[in-house]
Amino acid sequence: MNRSISVGRSPNTARNAKSPAERLKREEFYDSAADGNPAIRELRELWRYRPLVLQMVRRDIVTRYKRSSLGVAWTMLHPIGMMLIFSVVFSQVFKTPEYPVYLLTGLIAWLFFSQTTTMAVRNLLWGGTLLHRIYLPPTVFAACAVGTNLVNLVLSVIPLITVMVVVGVPITETALCLPLSIMIFAIFAFGVSLIISSISIFYYDVVEAYQLVLTAWVYLTPIMYPADILPESVRPWLTDANPIFHMIELLRAPLYRGEWLTWDLLWPALAWSIGSLLIGWPMFTYQARKFAYQL
Repeated sequence: MNRSISVGRSPNTARNAKSPAERLKREEFYDSAADGNPAIRELRELWRYRPLVLQMVRRDIVTRYKRSSLGVAWTMLHPIGMMLIFSVVFSQVFKTPEYPVYLLTGLIAWLFFSQTTTMAVRNLLWGGTLLHRIYLPPTVFAACAVGTNLVNLVLSVIPLITVMVVVGVPITETALCLPLSIMIFAIFAFGVSLIISSISIFYYDVVEAYQLVLTAWVYLTPIMYPADILPESVRPWLTDANPIFHMIELLRAPLYRGEWLTWDLLWPALAWSIGSLLIGWPMFTYQARKFAYQL
């Protein structure tokens, strides 16, 4: 007497097995449309994965200075070294009062922006292979870049204050505006990071082109020279239409000039920051599902 034996399936499993049509009726499938708006979903997921972002920031800082004898001191020495070089070259050319402080505020702001946006692209391109192995919101790479360089920016304020004391620039109560300035600047850097990252995933040449843009941008922005030496014909383009100029002014006003942040200073910087985020966040999140196939 021959018996047919079902290997690997119990009688109950065989009896309860469903046909593909029946499984479809029971909605035993994944519907990507059910996730809702990608921008909102990514925001929820980024908040959910915030411990991972903090851990990645810690890892980047520790890894960067692990084998260095000076450690995090390099974060402070880098802008100081650049300030000394440019001060020797340009201090006699540009008769700006307390030129080292003027220069250093611009340099630490520029380094924060350029390093943040470059690091965000690099994190996504190099670390994006994780998207093939585990689930995580792609925005964590840009958030990690902002967090890491925020730490560097805060550390860079230490040599800035030291130079202010040496040069004789008074540290007034207007320095209390600095956290607001940094927050607005960080939002702008985050938005630009998302824009550049979302494009570079599909067009890698954008990474190299962006380095050229940064090189030109630093010289077209009044960082090493005062804005009032610019010809009237180009000044609106290099100041009013230059978002980095407004971000640097948020640092220079309370620290270098000892001024409170007025609405005239705040609204252009806020407009650029919010605008970059409103463009970068949807642009990045609506393409996030494609990243795993492109990396």
